[in-house]
This record gives sequence, C-alpha cells and structure tokens, in this order.
Amino acid sequence: MMKNDDSILVFEYFTASGEKDKCIISEAEALIFALLKDLSDFNVDLVINKSYENVVKDYENVNPILIDGDVIDWLEDNAANFNRAIFIAAENNNNLYNITKILEENNVKTYTSSAEACLMSSDKYETYEALPNDVPQPRSFRFKIDPKGYWKRAIENLHEKWQAEDPLTPLKLIIKPLMGVDCEDIVIIENIGDLSYDLEQIFPPGSRIIVQEYIEGTDISVSLISDGKKAIPISLNQQFVELKNNKGTYEGGKLPYESEYEQEAFEIATKAVEAVDGIKGFVGVDLLINADEKDIYSVYLLEINSRFTTPYVGLSKVANFNIGKTIIELIDGKITIDDIDVSLDGEVEFKKSGDLLEIRRI
Repeated sequence: MMKNDDSILVFEYFTASGEKDKCIISEAEALIFALLKDLSDFNVDLVINKSYENVVKDYENVNPILIDGDVIDWLEDNAANFNRAIFIAAENNNNLYNITKILEENNVKTYTSSAEACLMSSDKYETYEALPNDVPQPRSFRFKIDPKGYWKRAIENLHEKWQAEDPLTPLKLIIKPLMGVDCEDIVIIENIGDLSYDLEQIFPPGSRIIVQEYIEGTDISVSLISDGKKAIPISLNQQFVELKNNKGTYEGGKLPYESEYEQEAFEIATKAVEAVDGIKGFVGVDLLINADEKDIYSVYLLEINSRFTTPYVGLSKVANFNIGKTIIELIDGKITIDDIDVSLDGEVEFKKSGDLLEIRRI
C-alpha cells in the first residue's frame, strides 16, 4: 500500500475490532459516526469491522478498510502506510496508550494526545501527583493488593491518619482501579470497620488501586479542545452516574449544564489539561461539585481523560463549529486556539437505555 499524503486514518477501537456487546457498541457507534460527519471535508481511510460494510459504503469521502480482527494487530502491520490519524479508544487494557505508541513509532502524525500524555493521565495517581497544588483534588494514595493481605492494615492506617485531621467529620473512602474506565469497580467504604478481605473479589491480589477520601456532590465534566500546550473549554456537562452494589456505571449526561460553579470548573479543567504536556485534540475532565458548602473548595478534579469522551456525541449536535475539522486545522497550525468560537446552540441529553445510547435535543 502506498502512502496517501492527503488522507487521514480514522477508526474507533470497538467498531474496528468487532465488539459484540450491544451496550458498549452503541456508544462506540455514536462516537465514530459523529466523527465521520465532522470529517466530511477530508479524505478518510476508515478502519472498521467487516460487519459495517453496508453502513459505510455510502460515504463519498470514506475509503473503508474492512478488517476481521483486533485493530491493534492490524495497526502493527499497517500503520507505516499512513501519514496522519485521528482515532477513538479508551484506556481499557492500555489500548489508548498502545495504539498511540504504535502510531508514533511509525511516524504517523496524530490529532490526539501523545502516548506519554495518555500513559500519565490513564494512571489516576500519576495524574494526582503531576497536577499543581492549586488544582483541588481529593486526598489520594495508591496501594497494591498483596497476596498476604497487608493491604487491609495499610488502608486502615491511612484512614486513621486522615480521620485524625478532622476527627469530628466521619471520613468515607472510595476505592478504584488505578487505571479504570467509566466508573468500573468502584467501592465506597462508609465505615472503616466495613473494610474486609471480600475486597479481593473485586480487586484480586496483584491489582493496583487508588484510595481517596469520598466527597459527596454532583458529578460533572468539562469538554475541552487542546493544541498540546493551551486548552479552551467547550462545555460544562452533567454526568449521570449510578453507584450500586460496588459498581459504578456511567449512564450518559446532559449539556450544557448550568451551574454557578461553571467558571471555576472551566478554570480547574483548563489548568489541569495544560499541566500535562502533550494532551491535545478533544479531551474531557471529570470533576465534582462539592455538596459541603463549608469546605474550602467548591469543585474538585477527579481525573483527566486524554481522549474523545461521550459528550462529543452531544456537542456535535449543538456546537456552532465543526469540532473534528477544528482539531485538524488546530494541530496543523492553520488556526490557533484563540481563533475558536466555542459557542453552543441548544441543549442535548445522551443517555443509555438498555443496550442503546439515546441522543436527543432538549
């Protein structure tokens, strides 16, 4: 295959690799088809599973590359045939980092975050330590679930230390995978006496976890565009998150979300993204509006997602600018971050309903 200097390699991990889980694939399809719509002015080489052959054949600007296997395996053999790429993937099994690394090693220009930035932001504790002190974050510590059970005493000691700093306020803890995605495997410890070795059923020995103080509040996120150095917020988003039976589930969201803390959230998210060199393209930052009005901080940062996130499917419906095209032009140096008009026209809700992701203007 000869390189096409003009084309852009495009793919989404699950739709390219043939994922069959309908709950996962509905969100993946919404993301990749929103991106294809935004890239209608470009020649696109689209890597997608053979099952989508009839869906993509009518795109005049798209050259479908139909595969029947894992897209990472395909990239290892074919990435060198392309000059530039924009893709959608999550941190599961280090997919985001591994894909970016393959593209970089084959000198493919990417319109997404660098491999190093993906690796840092995927690790919740590395992110915690990398951000400046004026970015409010829940107190955090990382542990490894050791086979002899020493982890339990270590967490109890941590709780005792933190509780001593404010003995009159009961301290709750939240435990997450160090590199988890979409609220998976979240455990809330309301009373330290409830901490038991049953935790190993969720986090087997060898698992790496992050333990944080649990803060009550409203789950929000900020969507941004970054050129790798400077970022601009697009929208404040409400997140629909359900915590049930030691499992967190991301159900969708609504945007734009009206809040008196919007500017504070924008400032925190922007500062966080700009603090990690190499985050670029469309990215998201998860935050929390604190329910405790007596706390010194009203908004806390939870994590950075150095990738396309679900609010993109909503923003593509109400943004007064073409997000995908803007990212290409921004990274290519045809425009600057200050040239972008991030105004929105309307509200949109995107919510999982069974195996479907329903998107509707409000």
